[in-house]
Amino acid sequence: MDRTTRQAALWATVVALPVTALVAVLAIQAGRPDPVAEPTPSATAPSPQSTAPVEMAAPALQERAATVCRALLSRLPATVQGMAQRPVTAGPEQNAAYGDPAVTVACGVPAAQVPPTAELSLLDQVCWYQTAGDEATVWTTVDREVPVRVTVPKAYEAPGQKAIAFSGAVIAAVPSRPDAPSGCS
Repeated sequence: MDRTTRQAALWATVVALPVTALVAVLAIQAGRPDPVAEPTPSATAPSPQSTAPVEMAAPALQERAATVCRALLSRLPATVQGMAQRPVTAGPEQNAAYGDPAVTVACGVPAAQVPPTAELSLLDQVCWYQTAGDEATVWTTVDREVPVRVTVPKAYEAPGQKAIAFSGAVIAAVPSRPDAPSGCS
């Protein structure tokens, strides 16, 4: 091989080796997956929820009310508006709880004492009497044979939406009263 050819081959090698190395590095980088960013909480991401039993009373029910309440509880869903059902300390055949803080459902409660001028809310074909307290809003059915109470802690916005979530089960399991208050129509 003559000197000119050898020198050209040497220059070609000197240039080709770094270019080849650069191409190899770029190919390896392109083949790697993108680094995964740490997940950030979003407004819709579920937050941890307590699974501890919710303290509830379970007064003795007459036979008819107990039958109706069992029917109601059997129709309640496992989750309501993203809140999972939780165990209760007493009366699982008449009480249910969802979420944290707990939205509670109590069947067979005393009838609400509704003032004559009270405003009643017809929510999804169930007539509710609403009372707002310091810590919760309480919704009690007034048009049903066996009263049902839904207690919604102040931590939740639009407490009426929580009551509506149970209206379907109430309609399916708890017969209407023939003497429902006039504000329910």
